[in-house]
Amino acid sequence: MSDEIIIKTEYSDVMQKSYIDYAMSVIVSRALPDVRDGLKPVQRRTLYDMHELGIRSDRPYRKCARIVGDTMGKYHPHGDSSIYEALVVMSQAFKKGLPLVDGHGNFGSIEGDGAAAMRYTEARLQKVSEQALLADLDKDIVDFVPNFDETEKEPGVLPARIPHLLINGAEGIAVGMSTSIPPHNLGETIEAMKAYMKNPKLTLEELMKIMPGPDFPTGGIVVNKDELTEIYRTGSGKIKIRGKVEVEKVKGGKEQLVITEIPYTMIGANIGKFLNDIGTLVETKKTTDIVDITNQSSKEGIRIVLELRKGADTEQLTNMLYKKTRLEDTFGVNMLAVADGRPETLGLIPIFDHVIDFQFELNTRKYKTLLNKELDKKEIQEGLIKACDVIDLIIEILRGSRDLKMAKACLMSGRTEGIHFKSEKSKKQAAKLNFTERQATAILEMRLYRLIGLEIEALMKEHDTTMKNIARYSGILSNYDEMAKVIIKELEQFQKNYGVPRKTVIENGREAVFVEKKVEEMPVVFLMDRFGYCRTVDVPTYERNKEAADSESRHVIFCKNTDRICVFSNNGKLHTVKVLDLPFGKFRDKAFPIDNYSNFDSGQEQMLCVVSMEELLASRLLFVTRQGMTKVVSGQEYDVRTRTSVATKLGEGDQVLFVALLGASMQLVLRSGDGYFLRFAAEEIPEKKKAAVGVRAMKLSDTDSLEEAYLFEKGTELCIIYKEKEVALQKLKLAGRDQKGTKIRV
Repeated sequence: MSDEIIIKTEYSDVMQKSYIDYAMSVIVSRALPDVRDGLKPVQRRTLYDMHELGIRSDRPYRKCARIVGDTMGKYHPHGDSSIYEALVVMSQAFKKGLPLVDGHGNFGSIEGDGAAAMRYTEARLQKVSEQALLADLDKDIVDFVPNFDETEKEPGVLPARIPHLLINGAEGIAVGMSTSIPPHNLGETIEAMKAYMKNPKLTLEELMKIMPGPDFPTGGIVVNKDELTEIYRTGSGKIKIRGKVEVEKVKGGKEQLVITEIPYTMIGANIGKFLNDIGTLVETKKTTDIVDITNQSSKEGIRIVLELRKGADTEQLTNMLYKKTRLEDTFGVNMLAVADGRPETLGLIPIFDHVIDFQFELNTRKYKTLLNKELDKKEIQEGLIKACDVIDLIIEILRGSRDLKMAKACLMSGRTEGIHFKSEKSKKQAAKLNFTERQATAILEMRLYRLIGLEIEALMKEHDTTMKNIARYSGILSNYDEMAKVIIKELEQFQKNYGVPRKTVIENGREAVFVEKKVEEMPVVFLMDRFGYCRTVDVPTYERNKEAADSESRHVIFCKNTDRICVFSNNGKLHTVKVLDLPFGKFRDKAFPIDNYSNFDSGQEQMLCVVSMEELLASRLLFVTRQGMTKVVSGQEYDVRTRTSVATKLGEGDQVLFVALLGASMQLVLRSGDGYFLRFAAEEIPEKKKAAVGVRAMKLSDTDSLEEAYLFEKGTELCIIYKEKEVALQKLKLAGRDQKGTKIRV
């Protein structure tokens, strides 16, 4: 009989429980920082591994590959890339106000350049990491937990002596939640924490007079000061930050705008995007005042220079940059951290409460360990001092004993059996001895040089020091205020050693007001050649060059500069492009592919119909697909502002063959691949919505499909060449929709 037990359960219940377990594991064990030390597990493990490897600030740098491999093998089995990325970020001064790692080599740049491979770079701990995060780990100050395979021990939390979560901030994405905590100034944060320790009744408003808000490593300006109090009360909200723009005078009476600080959110690839956005503003003629853009940023700092025309309105331009680019951005605050083992959104005061409680816990454990060590020393010292007074008797016991066990028993409990004494008096004195086991062991291990007078004197002084330490440690442990003084003194030392001036300005900035110049509406002519290269010219220019323009262009469309050009493609999509975005100028100016200004992909799509939005809205549109479906759609259905939208619904494997504006009294001729021609009146095709597939236009065999469609006004003479034979379309038999048609014999 089998011992297996089959448990029947709902699959959905098992999945739900498993996913919740996985989500909590990601939240607590990987993605979110602990409120006590402000570190995510990968950061904590990397720093601890460097500490264990002895890669201190006063030691040589070591290869990052060694650090990453050791961390992954011992503590963090989740891949080397996450460990190296954490190591790199902890060394980048433009991301962390207080870098924890001292990197040597290429550790990336503020403009988004990645760090070199870890086999090339080297690193070691910063001094502040050793002093503020890793000190006293040998004093039973935090709990150690087994690593993933229970072969090593790692700290569950580092003994952080500073409010690191606030100082360096944090970012992380978990399952169903994320954290985003801005960095703060070390000196201000410690000052606020000290004030709160001295007076726990301080209000949030009073604390924010000391630390008014975030301090980003990139500087910048926070412009919504009045909203910060509520953000720090609830732990969530949006901080509005701007880059710093300065106006510099240059030769010739001109001025230039210089961006010397950027928003924290612009770090990385967003700097390149910002420069592209400025270029777009110039190309689209949103401004004509910017002559040139140069990025002169270096290791010394950010310097992006915009050269301006003489007499340019610098205030208007600055406001345009704030409104139209990421020079003004929002930093979404969500101060989510692991507190008491679970994720919690915390305001400023709750964070301080958790950090201060942790400081008292750390110091209680530290001073208990130190006190116990001093008590052990006191016991041994008192034993040695007492032994010095009866050293002759102890020597007599040692010489008269058969073995170590007998001598130790005599020292501890006065047992004299079996020991040979010189006199009865010595025996009686020996019977009174009552050293502790530690004292007896220390006496038996004592070297003879300790009997020198100076050594005995040093022992007495050492004992006095021990007694003072015991009194001090006991006082700290038994008195809350004394321990608070110790913590505050330690915080003041960090403040003195590592405090730096604030970089970010906090103010109530005025709303950036930028009024776009209203575009003067004018008629233009859109020209596109057979390769899809397009441009616009004014009407007089077109009329002067009409013959060349008509012969060289596949599409010539009269429209307004405020209009849109609509492009229908064979995959059933409608692409629109603003006429204002297209190049405008002289007839022989360079044209550019329409792909540059829309989502149309000339490599993947065919262009079937090009029309202005104004004309489209006043017309009806005819669609024919390769599988023989057709319909008419009102142009009003395409009144869209998106760059790409669905123009028609297609059956599986179908494509649009023909799209055209439909006029009155028009006829349609369809030709299939097998050579069948069908001519019928276009008015037979019903009007449908753009989301409809349509109706059948022509009966086709399973292997046949439509190859061509021709739309012309009734009475028009139109001839085509089909397999070297001329076919007059208007002379084909006039039939009805949804028929097989006539086969042309060749």
